Amino acid sequence: MAASLFEPPFSPNNSLSSFPPFRRNPNRFFLPLPRSSTAAPPICLCAADDVIVPLPPQLPADEQSEKTRDRRKVVRVAWEKLLRWSRSLRSKAKTDVLERTKKVVVLGGGSFGTAMAAHVADRKSQLQVNLLVRDAQVCQSINQTHLNCKYFPTHKLPENVVATTDAREALQGADFCFHAVPVQFSASFLEGIAEFVHPTLPFISLSKGLELNTYRMMSQIIPRALRNPRQPYVVLSGPSFSLELMNKLPTAMVVASKDKKMANAVQQLLASRNMRINTSSDVTGVEIAGALKNVLAIAAGIVEGLNLGNNSMAALVTQGCSEIRWLATKMGAKSTTLTGLSGNGDIMLTCFVNLSRNRRVGVRLGSGEKLDDILSSMNQVAEGVSTAGAVIALAQKYKVKLPVLTAVARIVDNELTPTKAVYELMNLPQVEEV
Repeated sequence: MAASLFEPPFSPNNSLSSFPPFRRNPNRFFLPLPRSSTAAPPICLCAADDVIVPLPPQLPADEQSEKTRDRRKVVRVAWEKLLRWSRSLRSKAKTDVLERTKKVVVLGGGSFGTAMAAHVADRKSQLQVNLLVRDAQVCQSINQTHLNCKYFPTHKLPENVVATTDAREALQGADFCFHAVPVQFSASFLEGIAEFVHPTLPFISLSKGLELNTYRMMSQIIPRALRNPRQPYVVLSGPSFSLELMNKLPTAMVVASKDKKMANAVQQLLASRNMRINTSSDVTGVEIAGALKNVLAIAAGIVEGLNLGNNSMAALVTQGCSEIRWLATKMGAKSTTLTGLSGNGDIMLTCFVNLSRNRRVGVRLGSGEKLDDILSSMNQVAEGVSTAGAVIALAQKYKVKLPVLTAVARIVDNELTPTKAVYELMNLPQVEEV
């Protein structure tokens, strides 16, 4: 293209002041014409496709101002309608569940169990929140200093959080039970306390993952371990780091139960100024998404550890989301669940943020560290490591191909290096998107 196209046509009688102002855009070159009664409108030369099109005529200033006012009015009216709708629903919201709840127990004094105990305790100062822990030192620290010395040594817990190592004491008279024990230890732990669990006590699972040898989800593990198939069950999931819960930052999560009234009750118990709680009936979708995203987070960390760049990260996470959807829908999950908070929401948080312990495992694997060394240096459980093998067994059962998640399982089993896994994935057959 001629260089003169990009140069203003100067002449002795034609100064810069005789040109209309440029409309700047980094992807376009504008060729203004001199002001005159016969001048054509300015033209726009698009660098992408070399197409020259006329710019729309400029409106007079008063007409532009009127259109701006009209647009702002439309936005303001829409916002006011949204607020009226919100106030109307809030005025009808029930609060009886929180009012009549006297005691809540949280099983497991890890980071998320502690954060949930603190959140529930903040809902009502008269509420008794018992935190069942196994470490006597942590128990003493919480009761004497209101600090979990192991996980949150600088975050004060509400005074109505009381720690105990006695399961009978913790569970006696509880209205709700939050289960925050890692999945791989849940069955044996629950079998040991089953005699103290009331058959109508609602269990709210915070644990994400699949049992390694049985491939069961928590909705299957809890009733079986308690020997009560009718034990009320709810799963709570979504993008939520425990540190941000402790800092009272805005968070949104999902409670799912086959019993709609139970899901609504837990929603009432937990919803606050800092926490939005959606409800769902898709227990399978919420649980399987919460389990599989941990495996995908390891893969995302490996990409980071290998310094493969943002293009690779986007491609891998996109493929992983598809694989989760393929398996979950085969297992009976709703596709809408997988695009919601407990699906894509949790995946984005876990795959892209360094607070994710599963992602950190992947980063270190990609950097060349051995898995045993990584796990031995951590004081928290990375559920994705043990879940990876269970995912592959489910994929075989439901006849679904999961290249990325399978590669993670092979790396975890030390049968494939991260670099070799990337090479093999990039050499898979080219496919058509559907």
